[in-house]
Order: sequence, then C-alpha cells, then structure tokens
Amino acid sequence: MDAIAKSTGKLAVLTGFRSGCAVLTGTASLAAMEQPSFPHRIVGFDPGLNTTGYGVVEWSGRGLRLLEAGTVRSRSELLETRLAEIHAGVREVLEAFRPGALAIEQIFVHAKFPKTAILMGHARGVICLAAAHAGLAVHHYLPNRVKSTLTGNGHAGKEQMQMAVQRELGLVSRPEPADAADALAIALADYHLRLRPLNAGLVIDRIGSSRP
Repeated sequence: MDAIAKSTGKLAVLTGFRSGCAVLTGTASLAAMEQPSFPHRIVGFDPGLNTTGYGVVEWSGRGLRLLEAGTVRSRSELLETRLAEIHAGVREVLEAFRPGALAIEQIFVHAKFPKTAILMGHARGVICLAAAHAGLAVHHYLPNRVKSTLTGNGHAGKEQMQMAVQRELGLVSRPEPADAADALAIALADYHLRLRPLNAGLVIDRIGSSRP
C-alpha cells in the first residue's frame, strides 16, 4: 500500500502495526472493491483531521487476532485537501483488508469545545463515504460505550484502554500510537456488542449504542 508507509520502529515493538501519511494516489480500483469481503473482519476508525487511527481485527474459532493497526495522516493546511487525503487513505485500508463491517466513534459534543466536534464530523463524513462506496455497514459507538464495554468503566483513561486492548488481543506491550489503539478499541467494542452475540446466536439489547 503506497499510501500507508511501514514504520519499522513500530513493527519492531508491535508486529502488525503500521503508520504513515496518506497521499493522493487515486481511488481504489473498482475490481478490487468488488472482491468478496470477510464477514468476521472488522475495521475500526478513530477519526481526526490531522491523524485518523485505524485498526483491523478478525474473529475465528480460536478467538480474536490483530491484522493491522496504524494511522492515516493528513498534512495539508486546506480542509478540502485534508479530507481528500483521509478519504484516499481509508479507501486503501478497505481495499487491502476487505472487512465485513466498519465501526467508528460517534461524535461527543463537549460544551466547552464545540469546534472540535465540528472538525471531527468532517473526518467522520469522508470515512462513512468510503464505507458507502465499498458497500459496508457502518456501526457508530459513543466513546463511553466503547470504554465501558472493554473496561467496565465508561470514563476509563487512555492507559486503561490501551491495557484493555493489549489484553484482548494478546499483545506483548501496550499498543501505540494512541490513535491506532483507540481505533482498535472501537473495533473490539463492535465485536463484543454486535458480532460476538450473532456468532453465539443471541439477540442483544442495543440500548446504549448510538446512531448518527
């Protein structure tokens, strides 16, 4: 993948992690996007205008495994160019891994920082657009829902969440960078709240999950 450059430093610590900078390489080929997806594969996204984290996990009869996690970075000062770069990077991730579903953090509007939610909404929009082009279902989760699912505490801090992701995926150390760790947490929450009950043949109560 040209748009996501490998970081050997990160790979030396956490095999499967990749970070890099999104570049305008053109849209993914139609033939690639039409290939079958993997229904037990989930990609999570932690949206941001500067750095968008992503994490891909897959469930099998032996449990969950990490396929890859990393970041899509946008360096332009122009909003429209940043969004195009994010969209191109997300498309590359979807083309490479062909997940069965996409999970993304829902916007939480803090009264003191309304501008942050607006800017995050731009990034969320192009991620959802890429998912729509790929024919993927998108599942939205509030931050406190993700935190409570993995730790039992809806106000868990970054370190506690990283430890939870490390435990769930059997990693040798806490996942870095934080954006990738957050994306993995979102993917794991989607597994526990949606995919795991389906695999067990259960019907779950969706109260507490969020919609756009």
